[in-house]
Amino acid sequence: MENLFFGYVAPCLCAFLACVGFTFMFNIHGAGKLIAGAGGALGWLVYLLAGSSIFAAFLAAAAIGFFSEIMSRVRLCPVTGYVLVALLPLVPGGGIYYAMRHCVAGETNQFLSSLLHTFGMAAALAVGAMLASSVFRAVFRRRK
Repeated sequence: MENLFFGYVAPCLCAFLACVGFTFMFNIHGAGKLIAGAGGALGWLVYLLAGSSIFAAFLAAAAIGFFSEIMSRVRLCPVTGYVLVALLPLVPGGGIYYAMRHCVAGETNQFLSSLLHTFGMAAALAVGAMLASSVFRAVFRRRK
């Protein structure tokens, strides 16, 4: 039970709170704060359940993309704020830091390894969110 809490619930709660904090910067109001936070928690949960890999980041971004498209249609708000805020906990900032640290230290192999992994994570996030959004918009046309 304790492993479940610290392995899944606590990280998702932290992602939720971080996303709610970022809604202030993106000027998201009211229930949109909770929706963006729920999107971040959902994305982090999918990422953890899928194995914390590059493919897991792709699946998490796709889940965030679908969730954001649905919530933007329900609330009649732009989808951009929901997607951007929910993706923030998955952004590989630590990978960028470690890549630069290895570069400055002259550790070429570690630098290239961490840099390629970071680029893979960033590309997976971008492709997952774009693909989910494109598929959703192709399947569910907006009614006038």
